[in-house]
Amino acid sequence: MDEKQQGEVCPMNPHKSKIGGQALIEGVMMKGAFKGAMACRLPDGTIDVETWDLNAKRPWYQKVPLVRGVYSFIFSMIDGYRCLMKSAEKQMTEEEIEEEEENPSALEKWLDEHFTEKTVEAIMVVFMVISVVFALGMFLFLPKWIVGLIKPLTSNRILQSFSEGIIKIVVFIAYMAITGTMKDIRRTYEYHGAEHKTIACFEAGLPLTVENVKKQVRLHPRCGTSFIFLTLFISILAMCLVPFTIPWQRFLCSFALLPITVGVSFEAIQFAGRSNSVISKIISFPGLQLQRITTKEPDASQIECAIAALTPCIPENLEDDKW
Repeated sequence: MDEKQQGEVCPMNPHKSKIGGQALIEGVMMKGAFKGAMACRLPDGTIDVETWDLNAKRPWYQKVPLVRGVYSFIFSMIDGYRCLMKSAEKQMTEEEIEEEEENPSALEKWLDEHFTEKTVEAIMVVFMVISVVFALGMFLFLPKWIVGLIKPLTSNRILQSFSEGIIKIVVFIAYMAITGTMKDIRRTYEYHGAEHKTIACFEAGLPLTVENVKKQVRLHPRCGTSFIFLTLFISILAMCLVPFTIPWQRFLCSFALLPITVGVSFEAIQFAGRSNSVISKIISFPGLQLQRITTKEPDASQIECAIAALTPCIPENLEDDKW
């Protein structure tokens, strides 16, 4: 779709869009009301675009408050992981692919001999879920264990909960900042910025051109970074209600409360994304500041990828895209 056609499908007036996305390896993934798309910059400099249909009829669990947040979190991670793996594969040249096919590793040979392609994909998803659960377990348990070693902090459950929460937030920020110094991760953060700026341009009612996108801010209230921070903050409040002080007991409680904190965070981020009220601005502010770490200013080629990913996701009837 050329710039003229993009201008024709863009709204004439600003509006709050449902379209969201994710940065990939040398690319961007977007999901709208009816379509999903991913656009990646290939080694030869061209942009490869894949699109797929989304289920227009939402089942009940995508409509019920709190429940829909847990569903969205889980399936967003699965879809994001699949697109991330695809984007990594697209960075391989034909020569590299041919070499890998001619000289497969021992593990690849064993998988090819014992499993079908769909089974391998399912196994990879299971391993991804297990690794996420393990990471969450470590992330939830480590702060509780550290605070549990400092006896004065365990004398009051509110003090204990806030101490655990501060450690979580510090670890989270430090992780993002440290990984952001790596070249590949920084480029992903630049594509993250391109994703945000392109959605902002569309929501501003402007034609999707590189020049228009460049003018937009790279911070967006519906970002996953903001969602994670809200989940951390709400978990602090939830743990203030837990009467236990022993680390393993608090870990089990925090794990059991995770669906609730995720559900509440999802509702809060949705509210912040569609509202311009003072409350929504307060909710959004901490996450927006953290996005200064996880988003970087993109170049023109990265913006072109984001535009290519967003364009197929714009519905013919723009009313279908509004909150």
